[in-house]
Amino acid sequence: MTSSRYHSELEKLPATYELAIKTDIRKLKSAISGASRSTIVACGSGGSFTVGSLLCGLHEQYTGRISRPSTPLEIICNPNLAMASPVFLISAEGKNPDIIEALHRARRHSSRPLHVITNHKSSPLIDSVSKLTDVAVHVFELSEKDGYLATNSLLMDAVLVARAYEELDNAPTRIPSQITGLQLDGITLDDWLHGAGNFAAQAAARGNIIILFSPLLRSVAADLESKLSESALLYCQLADIRSFAHGRHLWLAQRTSECSILALVDPPLKDLWNRMSALLPSDVPTMTMSFAGYAPRDLLAGLVVQMRLVSSLADQLHQDPGNPSVPQFGRDLHYIKVAELIPAPTEPKDHGEDAKYTVLGAHWPNIDHRGPMQRARKSFATSLSNQTFRAIVFDYDGVLCSSQRTDATISEPIRQQLVRLIEGDVLVGVASGRGGSVQEIIQQTLPEALWPKVQLGLYNSGWISNAANTVRTEQENSEFLSHVTRIVNRLKSLGVPIESIKPTHPYQVSVRFHEGIHGEDNWFVIADALREAGLDLSRLVHSKHSVDILAPGVNKTHLVAQIVKQFKIDPYQVLTVGDQGAWPGNDSSLLEHRFSLSVDAPSRRLDRGWKLAPAYKRDVDATLWYLQRINLQGTGTFILKLSEAMD
Repeated sequence: MTSSRYHSELEKLPATYELAIKTDIRKLKSAISGASRSTIVACGSGGSFTVGSLLCGLHEQYTGRISRPSTPLEIICNPNLAMASPVFLISAEGKNPDIIEALHRARRHSSRPLHVITNHKSSPLIDSVSKLTDVAVHVFELSEKDGYLATNSLLMDAVLVARAYEELDNAPTRIPSQITGLQLDGITLDDWLHGAGNFAAQAAARGNIIILFSPLLRSVAADLESKLSESALLYCQLADIRSFAHGRHLWLAQRTSECSILALVDPPLKDLWNRMSALLPSDVPTMTMSFAGYAPRDLLAGLVVQMRLVSSLADQLHQDPGNPSVPQFGRDLHYIKVAELIPAPTEPKDHGEDAKYTVLGAHWPNIDHRGPMQRARKSFATSLSNQTFRAIVFDYDGVLCSSQRTDATISEPIRQQLVRLIEGDVLVGVASGRGGSVQEIIQQTLPEALWPKVQLGLYNSGWISNAANTVRTEQENSEFLSHVTRIVNRLKSLGVPIESIKPTHPYQVSVRFHEGIHGEDNWFVIADALREAGLDLSRLVHSKHSVDILAPGVNKTHLVAQIVKQFKIDPYQVLTVGDQGAWPGNDSSLLEHRFSLSVDAPSRRLDRGWKLAPAYKRDVDATLWYLQRINLQGTGTFILKLSEAMD
């Protein structure tokens, strides 16, 4: 047969494999590391589903966390899948309307990180990501456009995912540096394919193949089924080895002449498969693909060899699976705008009550009598709407800027709202665990004339002034902070995933974790070490990415107190806004203020610190929702109009 499009794709696999081996995957490793204590959901279609299946399989294998590959339609119909698990959305070209809608619905409902893995930096998917907050993008570009079955992009992403888990685990055996180093149970891929030639001819003639697999080889089996089905080469059935024994074997009895069997088998199931295969009708073509194990190198070998097996089957059928004749109705089916045809799930009407139940540990089982919580919410909302304010104090990360630490800038919609408040003579304050970087961003964002009107409480309000003044840190050393620094350095040397330790005397020690590691997940590790040293744990708070240990007397509420004192206003005329309102969250003290709002985790107190923004709005989106409902009164005062939006 003359060279086909699919043949030319396979010829590029070695170069793609080598590129994937050399590609920088630090950001991807951080994302996977950050999900190591969670289940994950990996969403994709076709070859991208294979990558998702591989990702979930390796996640289960290395972390023990049950994980779920899903199609975009599953996320679209049930976005609650994204509520409690980090989600990885995978799309080679980023053009699929299904994955774009899955992104929007997952982001709308998710309280955990979202990651997009793609092979093109310019696409409708990337355009959609640019309009959303808190979505991490991992782009691994290919120099040439992939074919119909996306073989090279699939191999690229599969190798990157496999590398990430191996390198994070410091695995003793590594993926070979060249594709020629991949083997199936000690047999080169060329030799295995040569031995499978007769089977390929018989399977192609029968038109039907049953693919059996060991559970840990599911991703390889899924991709083979996907390629054969999407290119219409053979009719496929997919089942694990024991599921086949529960009735599917009737195909061999009643349609013997139509069937062939390919079994993907790893060492633990080798004896089982030998016993089962000996019982099968001798006139059914049967081939075994034996694996040395289920390590990443074994799975990659399986993915590559089955891609080449598809080529052998296609040659027998004189077809080109890389360039099929796709009818117009098929293209129309693919590009249906699902967002217009599948209604979004009904939004919850709890008005923040579920968020309170969650931080109280009472979210599940479901609450039978919600009356007390509803009355508390209504009482707070009423008092909030009846109050006139003179000042508003924000946390910074996750409130005025994205909680992704790589994006610390203030967005244009937030900037416009801040300018509106300041020019309306409202007192604006920012209390942050950061230092001078916050001042620099505010100076870059706001006109210079407005700098003196922004009150800053940096280093958790250890340093207080306005945005026009130079930030200074004192040279005075704190023995408490020095002791804390020694303790945390020891933890880092033991392998705690700490990226940096930054003591700022005399205010705080800030401990930042590797990208993707949630501060809350490792707060208890530092807390336990400080407890063993007899230190006060009330000085320890966390954000989404870090833990701060505060010196005695340092507290974000000191900025509120300074504004009250300096501008001689009633404390009840100050509104505070934060994202981590439940202790040990770093805004717990800020949201202890009588009139306070959360954009994420509320306070555990029922009379304050509520998250009244819609459940699907979080972090900066929730901040903007609050700001858009501020009505200026013309005298440096404002009121909040939330009740109408909550009805």
